[in-house]
Amino acid sequence: MSGTKLVTGANGFLGAAVVRALLAAGERVRAFVRAGSDRRNLAGLDVEIAEGDLTDRASLDAAVRGCGGVYHVAADYRLWVADPAPMYRTNVEGSINVLDAAAAAGVPRVVYTSSVAVLGINKDRTPADEETPVTAVQMIGHYKRSKFLAEQAVHARARELKLEVVTVNPSTPIGPGDVKPTPTGRILLDAAAGRMPAFVDTGLNLVDVNDCARGHVLAYAKGVPGERYILGGEDFTLRQILETVAAKVGRRPATIRLPHWFVYPIAAVAEATALVTRREPRVTLDGVRMSTKHMYFSSRKAERELGYRWRDPRLAIAAAVDWFKSNEYF
Repeated sequence: MSGTKLVTGANGFLGAAVVRALLAAGERVRAFVRAGSDRRNLAGLDVEIAEGDLTDRASLDAAVRGCGGVYHVAADYRLWVADPAPMYRTNVEGSINVLDAAAAAGVPRVVYTSSVAVLGINKDRTPADEETPVTAVQMIGHYKRSKFLAEQAVHARARELKLEVVTVNPSTPIGPGDVKPTPTGRILLDAAAGRMPAFVDTGLNLVDVNDCARGHVLAYAKGVPGERYILGGEDFTLRQILETVAAKVGRRPATIRLPHWFVYPIAAVAEATALVTRREPRVTLDGVRMSTKHMYFSSRKAERELGYRWRDPRLAIAAAVDWFKSNEYF
């Protein structure tokens, strides 16, 4: 791998982990970030900063100039938005802008960060893979729909441009540095702070954010253009996640299991309040709808073709809790 690598969303939770993985591999990194954005995750890292926005093609052209590769990690990841239009502009149109800028600059390869959110889920709770059938109508909420449309648009544009694009589909990254935090990071934080006395029957595939980041680097080096690779770890029920957090902080784990129908009106009230306050609600209708499914996935393709490996996500849960505590999130 030669030449500076551009990482979009480099100051984000996953983007910063990709930056660190590239630096560890001896790469030079240019970090594409928005003006005025929170850059705590880049503090102390030897990176070149390029300011801009995914919807501003000129800023992307300037950022990608002279680069030998692009990691497009940036995305608008929220489970509730008062106005969904900016999310679609960022996730769909912004991704096309990145590919167009890369092709115009002669960049040989792009790694596009999609999500397992766009993949099918098996009703019998067995792990799904890259080929599990899915349709657009199965996408719950604007985030999933925007990422589904974005991945389709990226694949089509890559073929038009004859640009090498390798797609990776992270499952649910966890670990230190979740500054926002992400929706899953919020679950870990609330559980550690004793704010989750109950749970619903759902499940997630968890992966250490740093393992997922190393998977991005492997995808650039070994991935087949046009293919996609799930970068995941281990499947957990929400109850198991809460028990792991409780054991870490010395609390009693939640024991009250709520039926999904019970949570719907709570989410409806929370969203109605959010429309007034303009603050993202802790419980969302889309989040409740998604929680009716067990989102379990297999990373065997990435393990087989990329040499991808993941560590016990329980260690990442512990590291995330320690980070939240040391940064006074409690």
